[in-house]
Amino acid sequence: MIVTAAALVLVARLVRMPSIVAYIFAGLVLGPMLGVLVFEVHTPGDHDAPATMEVLTELGIALLLFLVGLELSLDKIRDVGKVAVLAGIGQVVFTAAGGFVLSLVLQFSVMESMFLATALTFSSTVVVVKLLDQKKELHSLYGRIAVGIFLVQDLVVIIALTFLAGLGTEADGEEASRSIGAMTGNLALAFVGMGVLLVAALLASKFLLPRPFGWLGPSPQAMVIAALTWCFAFVVAAEWMGLSLEIGAFLAGLSLAQLDVAHDLRRRVHPLMNFFIAIFFISLGAQMDLSGAINDWFAATILSLFVLIGNPFIFMWIIARCGYSERTSFLTSVTVAQISEFSFIFAAMGMAAGLIDDRVLSIVMVVGLVTIAISSYMILYNHPLFAVCHRFGLLRMFGAGEQEDADNAEPPLCGHVIVVGMNAMGRRLASELHRRGETVLAIDTDARKLAGLPCKTMVGHIDYLSVLEEAGLPEAKLAITALQIEDTNNLFVYRCRQFGVPVAAHAFDRSVRGDLLRLGTDFLIDAKAESSRQLDERLRDAGVA
Repeated sequence: MIVTAAALVLVARLVRMPSIVAYIFAGLVLGPMLGVLVFEVHTPGDHDAPATMEVLTELGIALLLFLVGLELSLDKIRDVGKVAVLAGIGQVVFTAAGGFVLSLVLQFSVMESMFLATALTFSSTVVVVKLLDQKKELHSLYGRIAVGIFLVQDLVVIIALTFLAGLGTEADGEEASRSIGAMTGNLALAFVGMGVLLVAALLASKFLLPRPFGWLGPSPQAMVIAALTWCFAFVVAAEWMGLSLEIGAFLAGLSLAQLDVAHDLRRRVHPLMNFFIAIFFISLGAQMDLSGAINDWFAATILSLFVLIGNPFIFMWIIARCGYSERTSFLTSVTVAQISEFSFIFAAMGMAAGLIDDRVLSIVMVVGLVTIAISSYMILYNHPLFAVCHRFGLLRMFGAGEQEDADNAEPPLCGHVIVVGMNAMGRRLASELHRRGETVLAIDTDARKLAGLPCKTMVGHIDYLSVLEEAGLPEAKLAITALQIEDTNNLFVYRCRQFGVPVAAHAFDRSVRGDLLRLGTDFLIDAKAESSRQLDERLRDAGVA
């Protein structure tokens, strides 16, 4: 599975296709096409099912929801909260209603129409965030609005998953569980359980988690283990309350998202999530019924067009009503022209519960493949696409203004000084450079060491290239490392030379000087030699030597 996925991801990169689409294609190749992977439909409690694959796919789902929860920082969408809530909820209502009616017209049953409408409602947080980050537009005005909308959608997803958990499954085997009274009771218990977990997550983020994760900051490995422990503890608690593991993982991520170390945690958990989520999407592709998808090609085409065209139209109208310009409304709307990874999860859970058959899952998979692939190119080329639409006056019908919106986002750092390692030397350097009028960014793995500094600060480990890119290393005028860690200093100097940034490194011992010089360090900070020289001068001035 991994070898096939890796080969297709390499091909997908050549055409800038998202890796999720490549994973699903890998499942199609290994499953329906070659018959190498065969998955039998089973309920979560079926012990005859292949346990290894079940655990791997469930780990992928849990880590995906955990990572999405980690994105739900309230500070991210504070300035665009109103439009995010209005557009998010408005789009959910209109798309769900339109998708339900359209599915009924296409002669699906009421239950199948409900699942299809729900699957069409949500957009892919993972795909869009990755593409906007690739374009360096994640923190632009339309990027912040889009992220805010996705976070609202994610909360609606959790409500939908809670609703599904409360419906029960056919595996329960009792007719009473199908009665209206029992179903109502199950739903009430599910929402009460979610409320209890939500309150526990929010209280923990305020009173329980900040101190231990502050202690674990200098130890990245321990911090990741603690975060995963917290995640799986919530998963166990959710299942104990009769909820799905997705709800527990999401709420665990939500509680950690409010901490100072949340951004660093996301970077560390992401590679682990990538591996398990690949297994999940490959297994989904392997379970896809190609013959059913071919027979339902007309329905899949109509639903795909509804997502690609209908969703942006709905968002354009709502965002324009909130007073935003044509450009902001269009760029934001283009980001939602696909269905979400949650759509696959939701449909797979419905099939496992016996509420829908594999035909509906196959249609959702086809719609996902089409919309994620096409919308990715729409996002990558959103500015040229807007220029064409604006030139021909295609956006006037939405009534948005043509004057550009003011973007209150903090501009990216440029011409700044990066200081790494907030020991006594690092703090002194950062404070003194700031006092002299320089724009300084101080970086350390321990948030406590950054407290009280007058300059900009960032929690992160500079071994990660993503941390250096986020810190704006390519645009920095000078980089300084005050660390006493030989390998980290060497790697940091190497990265600085790659980007052509002058670098000063702490030569804390004579044995490290040679490597630093060979790597091209511009300035060596030799604290021991300098202190010895100053001590010698003072002794001479005092007449002692």
